[in-house]
Amino acid sequence: MTVMNPEKKVRDRGIKQAKISKRLLRVFGKTNAEYRLIKEGDRVLVGLSGGKDSLSLVHLLKNMQAHAPFDFEFLACTVSYGMPDEDYTALHAHCEAYGIPHTVYETRIYEISQETLREGSSFCSYFSRMRRGALYSYAQEHGFDKIALGHHFDDAVESFFMNMFYNGVLRSMPPIYKADRGFHVVRPLIEAREAQLRAFADENGFATIGDEACPAMRVEAKAPYARAATKEWLRQMEGEHEDLFKRIKASFKHIHDDTFLDPERWHRDDLLVQ
Repeated sequence: MTVMNPEKKVRDRGIKQAKISKRLLRVFGKTNAEYRLIKEGDRVLVGLSGGKDSLSLVHLLKNMQAHAPFDFEFLACTVSYGMPDEDYTALHAHCEAYGIPHTVYETRIYEISQETLREGSSFCSYFSRMRRGALYSYAQEHGFDKIALGHHFDDAVESFFMNMFYNGVLRSMPPIYKADRGFHVVRPLIEAREAQLRAFADENGFATIGDEACPAMRVEAKAPYARAATKEWLRQMEGEHEDLFKRIKASFKHIHDDTFLDPERWHRDDLLVQ
């Protein structure tokens, strides 16, 4: 077993510390332990947009780095789209104040979108793919073995129902998966509720970056109606059924996939060759 370096307790003395609720710490720690997301010796690149979710993630990782019985490195990386007047000075200053290593990765995503994003098309998936691809490239170029994203349980539930209603598939967001480029993508907040992350940012008085930093605000593109509609539907359902998300979480962990209409998932001994 790895023994925690006693210097970890004092190395960050003098920098600011965020207030993190015990409940959020417990969910974060349990998720990492259960799915074995971040381990000894990992080099983790964290996507930091500056929103409440990714800000929560980097602060929780900073706390885990100080208290976990193993050593790992992480770097918060903000993808710059290359838009006019794009400025992450305040976000970088925030990271410096809290001792969070941070870099801004300059790209030409906005310029490229002018040529490849068709007028009236949906922008969310487009810019999400471009941003993810930029993170992958930075990770490869700088020797990171994992990428951490700030998706939470509300995101996973919304994606599940969006995939069902709009795409006709049963699919959600796994806590960890291996990307085609060889490294693992992890979601350490996947069992946290969005409200917990919003409360964390509010309690600490963090100035978060919202949709105003998205390139889609500067192009003619359709609003993400599907996600907004799904989020509102779930909000109404949870208002009527208090334990809705608890039940959904339980169902995500108890999947009887041989009960659906997919013959490849059935176990039929009557079809065995005699």
